[in-house]
Amino acid sequence: MKISDLLKKEIMIMDLSAKTKQDAIEEMIAKLKEKDMINDVDTFRKEIMNREELSSTGLGDGIAMPHAKTSAVSTPCVLFARSKEGIDYESLDGQPAYLFFMIAAEDGANNTHIETLANLSRLLLKPNFIEKLKNAKTEDEVLEIVAIGEEENKEKEKKREEKKKEEAKKEGVAEVAQKPLIVAVTACPTGIAHTYMAEDALKEKAEQLGIDIRVETNGSDGAKNVLTSKEIQRAAGVIISADKNVEMARFDGKRMIKTPVSEAIRNPEKLINKILNGEGKLYHSDEKSSGDDEEEKLSIASKIYKDVMNGVSHMLPFVVGGGILIAISFMAEQAFGSNSEIFKFLQEIGGNGAFSFLIPILAGYIAMSVADRPALMPGMVGGLMAVHTGSGFIGGLAAGFIAGYVILLLKKMTAGMPKSLEGVKPMIIFPIFGLLITGAIMYFAVNPVFSGINTSMNNALTNLGTGNAVILGALLAAMMAVDMGGPVNKAAYTFAISVFTSTQQGYLMAAVMAGGMVPPLAIALATSLFKNKFTEKERHSGLTNWILGLTFITEGAIPFAAAEPLKVIASSIIGAAIAGGLTQFWHVNAPAPHGGVLVAFVMEPQHVLFFLLSIAIGTVVSGLIYGFWRKPLELKES
Repeated sequence: MKISDLLKKEIMIMDLSAKTKQDAIEEMIAKLKEKDMINDVDTFRKEIMNREELSSTGLGDGIAMPHAKTSAVSTPCVLFARSKEGIDYESLDGQPAYLFFMIAAEDGANNTHIETLANLSRLLLKPNFIEKLKNAKTEDEVLEIVAIGEEENKEKEKKREEKKKEEAKKEGVAEVAQKPLIVAVTACPTGIAHTYMAEDALKEKAEQLGIDIRVETNGSDGAKNVLTSKEIQRAAGVIISADKNVEMARFDGKRMIKTPVSEAIRNPEKLINKILNGEGKLYHSDEKSSGDDEEEKLSIASKIYKDVMNGVSHMLPFVVGGGILIAISFMAEQAFGSNSEIFKFLQEIGGNGAFSFLIPILAGYIAMSVADRPALMPGMVGGLMAVHTGSGFIGGLAAGFIAGYVILLLKKMTAGMPKSLEGVKPMIIFPIFGLLITGAIMYFAVNPVFSGINTSMNNALTNLGTGNAVILGALLAAMMAVDMGGPVNKAAYTFAISVFTSTQQGYLMAAVMAGGMVPPLAIALATSLFKNKFTEKERHSGLTNWILGLTFITEGAIPFAAAEPLKVIASSIIGAAIAGGLTQFWHVNAPAPHGGVLVAFVMEPQHVLFFLLSIAIGTVVSGLIYGFWRKPLELKES
């Protein structure tokens, strides 16, 4: 497939009218929607912004490559846009961006598309190529410049392959063997563009410096040019230029430099010279990498938080899937009775199935974050022990960290074993002794203590006075609106889940659910009541937020919060806190941990009205604050 098959003339914007990064993204997305390249604007925008939050796709040198891989894409394509004046795109070099390539890739895009996008990414590293695009007068001229560049790159790659074959024939010759070799891995979260730009930048610079380099790419179509053990052994050092996890154990004992993927694109020579000068730190696979500078900079509190969030993020799909099925099972019970097969079936897979995994999954993935894969099994077993003994979520959290640090201890104790016995550690020592020690600590020390603490906490929550319950409910609901699906939101939701699973009472669950529903509903209300303050595109997004809010998907408010964080977040927090507090004042009990308005159908009749009324009052307060706070369009433009 040629690049021109994806770089379509009909979606090019030769003169962007946008003056800001957000407006540029919106203008390009609007063009894709206009030409039916995407089928869900909100989902596509969310994926674009998620990638921007990881690191700006403004690469420097006047180029930006916003990209997303999602089912919201109907036709895979690349939109070319140009700003003559330049836009502050928060680029890595701090300079304005003039050329934009918005990549829309299908979820599960085939290898042909990915390879084509990779070839386009490599073209952008050619200085003369960028200058030609800046001066192009028509869409056809853009396509012609790309086609010529593509042919030049093919010829260059062909010469590289021929050179590689010639060197392979000379394998073992002294002068070839002594030629410095560096191995590298490039990877970005979506694996569409930056992965391959980093690869080509490293190859290009190594060729200029007379250095041999092998680069493995971890793109969305899997790992390519996978490094061999022979290459790793011979290499002077390793460059890991990645924004996601890559397989690290194979680099044990090698000098390593770890950087974001953007660093290899911008400063490949600097990275290569660091390796040649022996500046990389030794990596040891049995420990946290001594070359992981980012990890070293984390405080203890940050590390603990990161480990807990790893457990929570893996647990949430079980909460959502199981929770909604539990809610539906209650509806089935009301319709067909508690002895019906449909009720028993849904309870079995939702309650007895998915929900029984919550604490083991939480503990297992906390342990894995602490000490890698060997800690997963003892962590999960420790979590299961916490369930059986009543120490609940607190015991599960403890089990995760205990298993993780037990494995780290075992790794240090076995670090001096002969290399010939390396295979014994993951197969025998870590699983057997890791499980035995973790299980003993949980059985004799943790569970007896934490089951008592858990019982006391549950009793205290059960016996909260109305005033204290209202304050707690308001606080948890407000946290749901702070970052709308982020860490603060997850912390509040996880606490409510822990109470729900321990006491089988959903009072606090009602508070966090109401708090999470308010932000998107408030935006939907504001766009409906204050139409002169929102563009047509924003009003359409507002309509979508009715559905997202009613189904407890707080993330629907994120695009508005990204554009006006103070107004949206402040108004959302106020309304969410009011809604959460009211659910506690009226003693609303949510019998399922997810589902939004679906939960109302399975509540006790006396709770339904007050649940919906709490959400409605919070929504109206937030919606009015946001609507009155926002300026009319004509004032904003002036």
